[in-house]
Amino acid sequence: MNRRELREHIFRLLFCMEFHEPEALEEQITMYIEALSEPKQKEIDYMTRKTEKIYKERESLDEKINAVTTGWKTDRMAKTDLILIRTALYEMDEDEDVPTGVAINEAVELAKRYGTKDSASFVNGVLARLA
Repeated sequence: MNRRELREHIFRLLFCMEFHEPEALEEQITMYIEALSEPKQKEIDYMTRKTEKIYKERESLDEKINAVTTGWKTDRMAKTDLILIRTALYEMDEDEDVPTGVAINEAVELAKRYGTKDSASFVNGVLARLA
């Protein structure tokens, strides 16, 4: 899998966790990975590690997001948009392997695929303020 595919799997896992209790994180990751067709151990490790880190940092990520948004606090955002913003913000702040522009672009592309017609511009606007 390439980085884009891994990022999409991480997005799906984090989206799934919006509907489960925090204690279910490990179980949800395991079930998701079992459904994939023959992932390599390196891919499993990457997805698991990054999903866990982003999930555990969601409160601090939300604080940063709320600090730059007006009228659209995280509790009002569409779950898809919020998860994409969290993921990109985590990459911008914590993942030295991912340039800021790449994190934003990937989030916008996923927003086009999974969000509403306005998601891509919304995600881009919030991330531009956070960059």
